[in-house]
Amino acid sequence: MSNRALFSEERSAEVVAVSFANTQDPRLKQVLTSLVHHLHAFVKDVELTEAEWGTAIDFLTRTGHMSNEVRQEFILLSDVLGVSMLVETINHRTGGTSTESTVLGPFHMVESPKRELGDDINLDGKGTPCLVSGRVTGPDGEPLAGATVDVWQTNEDGFYDVQQPGIQPAGNLRGLFTTDADGRYWFRSVVPRYYPIPDDGPVGQLLAATGRHPNRPAHLHFIASAPGYRPVTTHVFVADSPYLDSDAVFGVKDSLVRDVPEVDDPARAGEVGLPNPFRTLTFDLALLRADHAPPAAQPADVQPTVVKGVPS
Repeated sequence: MSNRALFSEERSAEVVAVSFANTQDPRLKQVLTSLVHHLHAFVKDVELTEAEWGTAIDFLTRTGHMSNEVRQEFILLSDVLGVSMLVETINHRTGGTSTESTVLGPFHMVESPKRELGDDINLDGKGTPCLVSGRVTGPDGEPLAGATVDVWQTNEDGFYDVQQPGIQPAGNLRGLFTTDADGRYWFRSVVPRYYPIPDDGPVGQLLAATGRHPNRPAHLHFIASAPGYRPVTTHVFVADSPYLDSDAVFGVKDSLVRDVPEVDDPARAGEVGLPNPFRTLTFDLALLRADHAPPAAQPADVQPTVVKGVPS
């Protein structure tokens, strides 16, 4: 009798996993083996039909066709399934000593133009004026002079410049700043607006089919980096924005929400070069040192589901 491992419903994952035995890259072998076990367990759990699998293949095909140089539908799919946030969170554990990270998002597609501290990134003059400022430090509060702060945001209508070529100026509401000797940065902008992720493709159909809205709360994107420190990709969210509790991509964390109060002071407005009144947003960023070992994973809130016949 042959000792060959023949495919069967009961042993499907094990048989496929054995086929990776000669994989030279150990990490690739680990990932593929785990993927097969989980994927086969899912198929068995829901007893996937042939028609449903065909629908899934069609969905993924259409997702690929929807992607182009200014839109990545697979990133949107990863975002709305919470995978983007989970990968980001696992890879940027802070242990409470640095700014929490969140998703990059699909619209950091062009290089932000270099700006001087205090510049106005609102190139079309629309929206509610806002002074954005903060400080970049290390985990012990040491100021990081010469740190890079990359920012981008939507306009008052909820669109990024790359979504509206010919309508918004190129580089509108984007900027690459360098902190001063005290680690400080500041620039003029507008209060961002909540907006829907693109929902005219397969991901939008998925959201509609599951009764979910496509909206994200108002936010500014940040990437802060400095030599010798681990960069952080994050957002700052406007405290009174709708959808803070139901972000379509699960990006909100309590530590990243800030008030954006109004300042009614003509003298102060004149100092910062904004019309009176204006709004202010303060957002400090703390970075971990590059040689700082990331904290270990925390225990799960719930016990994992054990699927009979599938090794954990």
